[in-house]
Amino acid sequence: MRKVPMTVCGAEKLRAELNELKSVARPRITAAIAEARAHGDLKENAEYHAAREQQSFCEGRITEIENKLADCEVIDVKSIEATGRVIFGTTVSLFNLNTDKTVTYQIVGEDEADVPAGKISVGSPIARAIMGKYEGDEIVVKAPAGDIAYEIETVRHL
Repeated sequence: MRKVPMTVCGAEKLRAELNELKSVARPRITAAIAEARAHGDLKENAEYHAAREQQSFCEGRITEIENKLADCEVIDVKSIEATGRVIFGTTVSLFNLNTDKTVTYQIVGEDEADVPAGKISVGSPIARAIMGKYEGDEIVVKAPAGDIAYEIETVRHL
């Protein structure tokens, strides 16, 4: 099975969420189930059913995060020599040749993508177009609204 790339920050966030779910959410839900059980008849006990639903979601999310962490390869871009080449984890400033505006994106794993925060998935059209290219290269991104021409201004290992 191929390992899925993930940044150090992305892996830390998943580990923090996993710890929160296991040490805070799981015990809170277990207590809520015990309290709801104490109220008697479980068939018509909405609190019990809601707590069981929360438990199901929580356990599913724990399993999902554990699987993601097991299947990922954490890449620390700061430990890789900066050569001006776009690689996974780098932060890239792109100058839009059509609008004369600059946008900055960090190339991250699928689960870490957050476009408003400037994090694009390694599988996104822009990331695919710039991977392996160098500062100063011009690229064309095939977008639903049409082709967009960019020049790679800077590639940083942050």
